[in-house]
Amino acid sequence: MSSSVSPRRIAIASDHAAYDMKAALVIWLRDAGHDVVDLGPNDTARVDYPDYGYALATAIADDRAELGIALCGSGIGIAIAVNRHPAMRCALVSDGLSARLAREHNDANVVALGARLIGIETARDCVAQFLGTGFAGGRHADRIVKLSNPPHAKDPA
Repeated sequence: MSSSVSPRRIAIASDHAAYDMKAALVIWLRDAGHDVVDLGPNDTARVDYPDYGYALATAIADDRAELGIALCGSGIGIAIAVNRHPAMRCALVSDGLSARLAREHNDANVVALGARLIGIETARDCVAQFLGTGFAGGRHADRIVKLSNPPHAKDPA
């Protein structure tokens, strides 16, 4: 990871399918100087990704972490779980560019990765881009407000 990335407090959670990737990322992040809140699981025994996605969302909403990393087999299920919390903007990414744009344009506070779809090097690149990118603001700011305050059955036209 680039030494230009300031140490952050990062929450990370997975299901059993992504446990090995999570464990590798925890070591890598701590070696880079980040304060990592590992929300589990602690082994490869079968667990349900919604439980860990909800725990991750709560940790960030409660200010126990600034940003989050959510992992499951595809990344899809845990991303859906995290996004159930109105304060979360979790983006499922599979490459560094999408991770960078998730932060820059969407002010994502959680990145989701699919351990069965990408390898550890791609995961590290995604996380490095995610952590090393700030929100651009500007024209994107009003859209972020709308994400947290959705209109009810309003026609966009």
